[in-house]
Amino acid sequence: MKTEDSIRSLKGIGEKTERLFNKLGVLTLKQLLHYYPRDYDLYGEPVLLKDMKINQKQSILSVLTKVPEIKRLRNKTLVTVILTDGSSRLVLKWFNMPFLRNTLKRGSRYVFRGMVQEKRGVIQMDQPEIFTDTAYEKTSGRMMPVYALTAGLSNKTISKAVRVLLDDKLLETEYLPEDIRSRFQLSEINYAVCQIHFPDNRKSMEAARKRLVFDEFFFFLMMIAGLKESKESRKSKWMLKEVWKTEEVIENLPYQLTKAQLRVWNEIESDLKGHVRMSRLIQGDVGSGKTILAFLAMIMTASNNFQSALMVPTEVLARQHYESLVSLLESNGLSDYAPVLLTGSNTAKEKRKIYDRIATGDTKMIIGTHALIQERIEYQNLALVITDEQHRFGVKQRESLSAKGAMPHVLVMSATPIPRTLAIMLYGDLDISAIDELPAKRLPIKNCVVDTGYRRAAYQLMRKEISMGHQVYIICPMVEESEGLDAANVTDYTKQMKQEFGPDFVVEMLHGQMKPKMKDEIMQRFASGKIQILVSTTVVEVGVNVPNATVMMVENSERFGLAGLHQLRGRVGRGNHQSYCIFMHGDTNAITARRLEILNKSNDGFYIAEEDLKLRGPGDLFGIQQSGLMNFKLADIFQDSAILKEANQAVLAIFSSDEDLSLLEHKRLKAAIDGYSGRKLKEISI
Repeated sequence: MKTEDSIRSLKGIGEKTERLFNKLGVLTLKQLLHYYPRDYDLYGEPVLLKDMKINQKQSILSVLTKVPEIKRLRNKTLVTVILTDGSSRLVLKWFNMPFLRNTLKRGSRYVFRGMVQEKRGVIQMDQPEIFTDTAYEKTSGRMMPVYALTAGLSNKTISKAVRVLLDDKLLETEYLPEDIRSRFQLSEINYAVCQIHFPDNRKSMEAARKRLVFDEFFFFLMMIAGLKESKESRKSKWMLKEVWKTEEVIENLPYQLTKAQLRVWNEIESDLKGHVRMSRLIQGDVGSGKTILAFLAMIMTASNNFQSALMVPTEVLARQHYESLVSLLESNGLSDYAPVLLTGSNTAKEKRKIYDRIATGDTKMIIGTHALIQERIEYQNLALVITDEQHRFGVKQRESLSAKGAMPHVLVMSATPIPRTLAIMLYGDLDISAIDELPAKRLPIKNCVVDTGYRRAAYQLMRKEISMGHQVYIICPMVEESEGLDAANVTDYTKQMKQEFGPDFVVEMLHGQMKPKMKDEIMQRFASGKIQILVSTTVVEVGVNVPNATVMMVENSERFGLAGLHQLRGRVGRGNHQSYCIFMHGDTNAITARRLEILNKSNDGFYIAEEDLKLRGPGDLFGIQQSGLMNFKLADIFQDSAILKEANQAVLAIFSSDEDLSLLEHKRLKAAIDGYSGRKLKEISI
């Protein structure tokens, strides 16, 4: 077998099981090797019945004193075993396992492992694992892998498949140079893969995880380094002249640009006039004023008789940007620049007209969604490309838009604040500007970190704000109820809110599983004030500007990262009204409280990112909530910042001695990186 072979080629994997693995994104044996556990189950010492504890997963050692009972329930069979020691009693239940009646022998010692629960006064354990006491001794003390599952595919099936694969000695070829492994104390790749699945102990698991996290960062940073261009290749074909129109627009604004905005605008203007093509990232909190700088760059470009294109992730946001730009141009006597809006919702006739205007140069400013990178579009002289909410676009999307012009200037914007040291590494192909100051007249958001006992008071605040004509966001971590997770979900919460607020209030839900057209329609209705309460997942993090929204409540806020919570908070506080953000949590953990208190004290995204980095430390090895910034399997840029820095050092060391990876000792490394880049460039956001 080869690592590229289908999962079906593995012994014991049939057609049905293959389809289930495919649902998890596991199509090949290599993908199975790297389908890492999300957690581990520690098989501790077994306890006697008298020592068992309710609502805990335990291993119970007992002698079987009664023969298993079997019942038929409709289309199911139920096997029941009662364990007792005279004073304690535990009922064991298995569905559709009738063979247990013959395999479980009265008078024999067994270890039964599962969740001990009390239901209707009966202490029971459903579908427990079964071991002989001697067999359990071999498992005791081991860390058993727990995988992310899909309906119909058990943890046991995945674990067994991985074990078969590892037993077949299907090995990876070591690609990291020995000097790199030695310098950063990294384990061999096959040892790491084996130990991440079935660790001998916690120490070996941590060593395995370090190597695999290092690899994820290392490959990503090598790819970034490969995207960097030399100054020679970045020579600008679009050297723009300074124009007074931008200064006039700045003077005519109904507000003053902050010092940070003016600083960054000077950097953009200098890039556009320079001999080197601009490739710049603007980082700034939601509401820091990135969009006006993009508009100024577009005005400067149009004044030089060249075209610019601004691409945003949603139709609603594209429409809002278009309307804002039209208004800005009209108020400054620049209507002849004639911007156009291009989205998937345009009719075929509208699109043809817009294509013609773009091709002839009749319009100098184009705003749109992914429709801007369609093959049919031909630009006359595209000199500037801008992507908003950069983390939502992949490399290929950015490249596709850039390819529409003859090496245009590139300006990318992100409202995801991360520490500058990390930004330099992660956005290594871009110059970085930070807008680290909010407009002076903007009222600071009032924050409140509370437990669920304050929910009633929160609803009262919502009613008060809605009575004043304002609107409310409620954020839930899940779309639907999920087994094993006690967290608010959008579907049930929306029903609850409709009951709570009654028919006089319009309550709607929004989540990522909806069709794009439906999502856009709901966001548009909310933006126009037709919806008072919007219950949503984090899909609202990007996509619409609603100055009239004054309340944001996040349920189960302990399940979100600080950066994500701060991003969500930026959905309110955009107008002239006082806004409020309520972080509701159901976790009394001291670390959770400290993390959320950072949000309570500050609205500064850069400060929050730095503090989060300091506070999280090693964190949970496999938390449910990932950073969301990068599509890594194990790595987290905050939790694993030390490993990230080491990976960056390794990249710099290799490129300083062998930029093209042409040396013989780097042959395997080059092949591995080429393979990674080919897979990841289509999907990863940078």
